[in-house]
Amino acid sequence: MPHLPPRFATLMVATANVLNLAQPGRHFYDGQDPYSQAEFERKVGWLGERIKVLNADVLAVQEVWDEVALRAAIARSGLQYGFVGVPGAENGPGQHGAQGTPRVGIVTRLKVESIESLINFPAAAMVDVPGLGPHTRFERPPLLATLRMKHGQPVAFITAHLKSKRPKFLQDASGQPLEDPVDPAVQAVASLRSLIMRASEALALRLKVVEMLHRTRLPVVLMGDLNDSPHSVTTQLIAATSQTAYDKGARDNAMFSAWDVQGEAALRRDVAYSHIHQGYPEVLDQVLVSEEFVATSRSSIGDVRRVEVFNDHLFEGRDRSRSDHGFVRALLRLRLPEPA
Repeated sequence: MPHLPPRFATLMVATANVLNLAQPGRHFYDGQDPYSQAEFERKVGWLGERIKVLNADVLAVQEVWDEVALRAAIARSGLQYGFVGVPGAENGPGQHGAQGTPRVGIVTRLKVESIESLINFPAAAMVDVPGLGPHTRFERPPLLATLRMKHGQPVAFITAHLKSKRPKFLQDASGQPLEDPVDPAVQAVASLRSLIMRASEALALRLKVVEMLHRTRLPVVLMGDLNDSPHSVTTQLIAATSQTAYDKGARDNAMFSAWDVQGEAALRRDVAYSHIHQGYPEVLDQVLVSEEFVATSRSSIGDVRRVEVFNDHLFEGRDRSRSDHGFVRALLRLRLPEPA
């Protein structure tokens, strides 16, 4: 038989922090007014247009208070999706959306094999936070979904939204402050609390990634708002790519930035960022892929063709009808099974 070139199926994936997507009239944070009906219409209209442009086969979303509001935005896009899910933010009889903090979700055209919220840390990731005590669970549980492409290949997706860098001040049971947020020393300790919490969440995710990848050929994609840069300590806790330069075996358990391993390097921009904080651009929203999507790996069964960042709206002024994060999209490929 003549040698035939490999055939590939394409897979468009994207991540979007939608900035407090909630139903009109619904209170979500102290100090923030609920959306009016007009504000809600602007928000889901704007999101619908962005979702239409992304046109992703798998869309990871963060900061959803009401699943029904996300469904409204999807409807505005005009695209057809077989599954829209935000566990913990459901609306219906006895269900009132997310409580206390927004949740993450997934929207996909692929067949859903299983879906699970990762709530509790494994014992190795539990830490004591100064003034708060044991930190044992995710504030915003990541979502693990196993999907199947139309040609049968399974792909696992993790949607994550890690603890922000915002200082974590102590409060009583009613939400009243227990310390002076203006005191610089208090601010420093509160920032340390946030760092410890984010690091423990990153470690818990790392342990799940190792469990999924160790000596398997399962393609894994992790997307979301990691609230830190690709080379930060917390992101590298999840990715562990720093070891792959001198230990080829470490690739089996590593997660690679899609930006770093994309094949169409000519499409890269000199600067790619997904958030602007106090005038400084940052990359907080990321797409990480397992070794199976790294073209130069001996274990490759696919690749990353290109990565794009949609961030023009960050210059359109602060308006909560838009997101304060750019959206990141990656075009992936997976090798098709050999014909009989």
